[in-house]
Amino acid sequence: MSDNPNTSTAVGASVNPTENKFTDWLSHVLADLGKNGIFIALIAVIALFTILTNGILLRPQNISNLVVQNGYILVLAIGMVMVIIAGHIDLSVGSVAAFIGAISGVLAVKMEYPWWLAVIISLAIAALVGAWQGFWVAFVGIPAFIVTLAGMLIFRGLALVVLGNANIGSFPTEYRALGNGFVSGVFGETDPDLFTLAIGAVAIVALVVQQVRTRMGRQKYGQEVEPLTWFIIKLVAVAAVIGLFAWALASYKGIPVTLIILAVLILIYGLVMNRTVFGRHIYAIGGNRHAADLSGIKTRRVDFWLFVNMGFLAGLAGLIFTARLNLAGPKAGDGFELEAISAAFIGGAAVQGGVGTIGGAIIGGLIIGVLNNGMSIMGIGIEWQQAVKGLVLLFAVAFDVYNKRRSGV
Repeated sequence: MSDNPNTSTAVGASVNPTENKFTDWLSHVLADLGKNGIFIALIAVIALFTILTNGILLRPQNISNLVVQNGYILVLAIGMVMVIIAGHIDLSVGSVAAFIGAISGVLAVKMEYPWWLAVIISLAIAALVGAWQGFWVAFVGIPAFIVTLAGMLIFRGLALVVLGNANIGSFPTEYRALGNGFVSGVFGETDPDLFTLAIGAVAIVALVVQQVRTRMGRQKYGQEVEPLTWFIIKLVAVAAVIGLFAWALASYKGIPVTLIILAVLILIYGLVMNRTVFGRHIYAIGGNRHAADLSGIKTRRVDFWLFVNMGFLAGLAGLIFTARLNLAGPKAGDGFELEAISAAFIGGAAVQGGVGTIGGAIIGGLIIGVLNNGMSIMGIGIEWQQAVKGLVLLFAVAFDVYNKRRSGV
């Protein structure tokens, strides 16, 4: 029977297409998992500390605190990844955050300005600080490492001058809401909060609509799309994560104001980096500055505005941190620059520039936040926490270097 060529051909014809289809599906899934390795790493870190802390990590209060306690680092990470993509670095963001927090303390507490006016003036000064540093980097040509290292010293000193080497507090209630406020009870006092659940549902619907439209658009123009089964699995998984996150927030105090600020920033800067000429110019400069100059990109102008933006975001992070503590102090901002840089690199930014995403930086910041939170729950000392975060950063950059060597970049 096995010697019959017709039978052999028929069997082969019936098996090969199925095998090829499964092989293509599996290779696409594996490639997609490789591209989203940082997201998988976040899930793995959460799962690990959930086990090690006996589930305490994923309690509603702890999830809410994770956002509130790390909000300022995530804000800094958004600006830092843009600076790194362009091939620069900013070591001054911690000192700038402390300086702007001190200024807001003088304005809102000592001089009794309205809280909103104190915030606006503080952010305007933060943008001017960024313009000062951007001028030296973009138009004088001093490397950003040197300029921002000087800025770290300058603005730390100015923070001490403004504070008179003393603490300032307490701040108006509305100001404190930037770091400790929650939005809930819009549909009445319920447990869990219906408004938070409604926002979560809207987010899920928006995600599904956006992903489906993107897939249909690619199919319309003949572009390759992922297998439908894998597309649905990913969509259901992400929707489930959003739903569980919304449920946790609704079960505690509602939506943190810090999360609202972050969501707005992620949307705006995601659009800037992916849909605007300015964003494309940032990637082009980081990829090859000389080629960007030859192609007509005004690299100096882009560099200048990058540092204006970084100053603004550093100021905003300083306000959030000051509001959370209800205190402007001389020690504020210590180590902020290191955590923001770590978040960018752990999130996939390349050391040489030209590579990185806003979403990656946010996930990198969340990994750092989960590490901090999980190790604190376990009672691990600060010295070991610093060592672990250092190792995570080292391995993340080593992995990036390994991938580039393997791909021949």
